[in-house]
Amino acid sequence: MSVFRIVVPGIGVLALLLSTLPQLRAEPARSITLAQALARVSAANPRLAVADREIGAATGRRIQSGAIPNPDISATVENVYGTGPYRGLGAAETTLQLGQLIEFPGKRDARITAATAELDAARWQRQAERLEVLSETAVLFATILGSQRRIQIFDGLVNALDGMQPLLQRRVDSGASSPVDIGRAQVAADLIRAEKERAQVALDIARRELAVLMGKSAPDFGPAVGDFGAIGTPPAFATLVRALNDHPQLSRWTAVRAQRKAEVLSARLKPAPDVRLGVGYRHFRETRDNAMTFDVAAVIPLWDQNQGAIMAAQETLAKTEAERSVNKSALTVLLGRAYETARGAQRELNLLQSSTIPKAREAIRAVEEGYAQGRFSLIELLDTQAAFAQAMQREADALVSFHAAIATLEWLTGAPVSLSRARPR
Repeated sequence: MSVFRIVVPGIGVLALLLSTLPQLRAEPARSITLAQALARVSAANPRLAVADREIGAATGRRIQSGAIPNPDISATVENVYGTGPYRGLGAAETTLQLGQLIEFPGKRDARITAATAELDAARWQRQAERLEVLSETAVLFATILGSQRRIQIFDGLVNALDGMQPLLQRRVDSGASSPVDIGRAQVAADLIRAEKERAQVALDIARRELAVLMGKSAPDFGPAVGDFGAIGTPPAFATLVRALNDHPQLSRWTAVRAQRKAEVLSARLKPAPDVRLGVGYRHFRETRDNAMTFDVAAVIPLWDQNQGAIMAAQETLAKTEAERSVNKSALTVLLGRAYETARGAQRELNLLQSSTIPKAREAIRAVEEGYAQGRFSLIELLDTQAAFAQAMQREADALVSFHAAIATLEWLTGAPVSLSRARPR
């Protein structure tokens, strides 16, 4: 990703850090980097824990699928408590029998194949879930950095307005400005403070959401730090689309197809009769003789050919490719949206950083000097400051959009996105 990279298995992640916040670097022990956030999310995110349990459950079903039916034992006593010679137990015949169900060839193999494919699908799904969670972490991290920068901008504006108060008072005292200007400057400062409170709320929400991804109910970390201003040009869209084919959500469908094919085979084999073999020992009490018994039994698939289950399994298999196509189409839409967002944000940042912000900075410097000399009014100064603040806010918004889009691209491609001509601001 753009911005500070760290190698985390399964995803190349962007490290978005705000290099222009020196006051945040005063608390290095409490600050958090994207690398630290990703590590904590990987270790404690509840969604990943659920995915791990799904793999465990699928592993159990895979083990059970290969189990051989247990033998059975039975005891039978005949010719007892009747009439005549069968009165009492004198003519009793006692049989002890051991039986074993022999499954039709292929049934057990089909179960094993289906369960193995289900386990593979669960593992792919876990990888997809991990990529998505890490991407959400990177997006939230970018949001936090953007909110921190907005608060810094508002603090700078408030400090500038507060610093103007002595000059403004002198101008009013000398008659160069109206007393109304003092109230106007205070209103402007209060409005900026109100905007800062909004930014603080957005920051608090993003921090809490990041903490939830880490398995916490409230943040236990300090400010986010890093190089927030690093941007660059993502690869061509066609390159990203080719990489999309390796996304775990799409790779998962190979396992799903294998599972469904095995389920069709199981449905077809179900009517095939299993054979039950039995061997027993019989004792004739009346003559005190003994004998062996042998039994063979099988179900005759006369009425139930399992046709409905076979049809259902075949239809489920047939829709697999359509489901994969739907899945890929949805991911492609997300990829295109993220790609265009990144390119648009990059163009906006290039304009803001190369022209708008430098010109606004020059204008505010000139107006401030001119105001001190009495050549500009307070309203002109406040308008110039507002334009500069708006440009800085647009830059922060564009940086958040850019880094969030790159995080989405890396989630969808499952690999780091190489940015050409990357440069720090």
